[in-house]
Order: sequence, then C-alpha cells, then structure tokens
Amino acid sequence: MQTSPAHAAHHNDREIETLEEFDATVSARGTLAGYRVQGVDLTDRTRELLATDTTGAVFLGCPMRENAEAKIRTDGALVFPPVPDLPFDPYRGHVYTPDELFASLDKGYEETPDAFAYAWFQRTRADGDIYASMLRAVHDDSVSDALDELLCGARVVGVMGGHAMARGTEAYERAARLGRALARAGFTVATGGGPGAMEAANLGAYAAPYDDAMLEEACRLVGKAPSFAPSITEWARCAFEVRARWPKGNTSVGIPTWFYGHEPPNVFASHIAKYFANATREDGLLARSNAGVVFLPGAAGTVQEIFDNATPNYYESRGEPTPMVLVDRAHWTDRLPAWPLLKSLARERSMESRIALVDHVEEAPDALSRLGG
Repeated sequence: MQTSPAHAAHHNDREIETLEEFDATVSARGTLAGYRVQGVDLTDRTRELLATDTTGAVFLGCPMRENAEAKIRTDGALVFPPVPDLPFDPYRGHVYTPDELFASLDKGYEETPDAFAYAWFQRTRADGDIYASMLRAVHDDSVSDALDELLCGARVVGVMGGHAMARGTEAYERAARLGRALARAGFTVATGGGPGAMEAANLGAYAAPYDDAMLEEACRLVGKAPSFAPSITEWARCAFEVRARWPKGNTSVGIPTWFYGHEPPNVFASHIAKYFANATREDGLLARSNAGVVFLPGAAGTVQEIFDNATPNYYESRGEPTPMVLVDRAHWTDRLPAWPLLKSLARERSMESRIALVDHVEEAPDALSRLGG
C-alpha cells in the first residue's frame, strides 16, 4: 500500500490536511477560497490567513488566533472550532496509528487515548445527547474519508475471523501465515482490527518482509499474553516488543470499533480506522475489500459478515461480485453450516464462480487468485 501516491491520487485537491499542504497551497495558488482545511494547527499562520482570500472556505477543527478567525469569518469562511475537552479529534484528516492510540501505555492501558475515547463513548452513548451523537458521526465520517484516501488504488483483501482465537495456538499461527501470504502476493490485508484472528492476520502482514524464524519467534513472544483479558496492558506490551525488535514491518489496515470497547485494537495494523458506529465499520470493511474476503472459522460475528458480504454480491449492488473464500470445511458445513446456504444463494448467479470453500488456510491465497481476486 503506497500511502503517499495513493493518497495524492484520490486526495480531493481542495482538501488540506497538513501544514505542508497549507503552505504549498498558499504559496502556489495565493488563495484559499473554496478550500477545506481539516485538523491543521494554524496558530502560527496568522500572517498568511490575514493576507489570503478565504471566501467559501471551511476550516474544520483548526486552532488559530482570534484575529485570524475574525478575519476569515468576515471573508465568509465557515469555521468549525476545535471541541474542548474531547479525548479525540472529530475532524481528523488521517486514520490512526497504533502509537497514537496506545500513547502512554507505560502508565497502563487505562491512560491511553484509546481507553479515554471508549470511556467518553460509554458516558455519552446512553444519554441521547444530539451534540455527542453529532460528534461521533463527524468523527466517523472523517475516518471514512481518510480511509478512502489511504486505500485508493490498493488491492484490498479482508480477513474475517473470531476475536476469541488465542495467541500461542496453532490456529493463530495459521492465520498469521495467511496474512503474510496475502501481503507477499501484493494484497493490502484489512481486518476488523481487534484481537484473535484479526490480530494474527495483521501480524502476518507485518511479518511479510522477514523470514519464517521471525514469524515463529513473534508468535512465541506474543504468546506470553495469550489474551487481552485479564490485562490489555500486558497484551499490548508484548506486541509492541515484537514491533520494536523487528521495526520494518509491512503495512496493513485494521478497522475496529469503540462499540466493543472492551476489545482493544491490535498494534500490528499500521493504519487503524477506528469507528464509534459498529454498523459503519462493518459495512465499510466489507465494501473496501475490493479483491475479496477470506473467512476464517468464527462464530456469530463471522457468520453475519459472510452474509453481509454475500448480499451485495447476490444483487451486484456494488458491481461485479467479489471473491469469497471460506476456510475450514468441517466448521462451515457441520458446526455452522453457512457454506450450504451460501452455495444455494449463489446458484445460477454470477457470484457462483466467485465463492470457494477450502480445508486449510494455506489454500486461501490460491483460491482468491483463481476466483479473480
């Protein structure tokens, strides 16, 4: 995933998301009329703001001096000021990084921005306050916009699977090898961004530039804290140890939610698009998996994702059906018989040639290629 060229390719040329872009636009164009400036600290750009036309511009959460704000409002610009005392920026221009969400982990997970955002969500979700729900919606929309810019031109494969899969198990290592195989085949791996199978696939993608010994050792190291319960702090620390020891990992995407805030995001996804609204996140993950989805054994959540993905493929509401590969024949035919139902749905429709059931994780990358992923 080449974030900068891809970002430039899709980036709306009226959007300014960094100070560098702001400076470049002012010097090259000499105007900010009609621009959207998103989450950029303009406290030290008063001179430029006073001297530049900002008619019809919109400033989303940009700190600035009072005289600069008064002037651009007079120009007819719209100013959405930063919101005080919020543990997140609703107007952010980029998706999150693990380091950003887990800042201050050394003081314990409870002191991280991720935990603070969840605590705020818990406090506000029940009281039906229009202001809080608007802030969540603006935040999630900003994250979706940033994710689209990030993934522009990428061949994205979604990997779905249960959050209960423990580190240190053979299933975890197999899911990691799947993530690695997909990344090495040139796909951008995208997961639900949480623990279990999701973390394993992101870890595998991270491990793509390294050899087998590295992945085995990484799986052993994280296995010291098999689950995020009882201690998210210990669970995350083990993962950061792996990243510190092998710092040049490959990129991948995690798309988690604060809706299940008892579940932390995993730190092996280099780019984390975290949402308050779980429905937006679920749909967004599947809609962006343009090269197909691999479904590892899971329970209710994974079954739901199979049919959330099958429905637009059935109606072709997003265009051509995308490949779907279910892994573990016994799981998907006997324990939770989703495969027979999927096969019946697909019969005599164009999605019929885009679905496959395989026995082992190792077969999934080939199956994706065969189905046109």
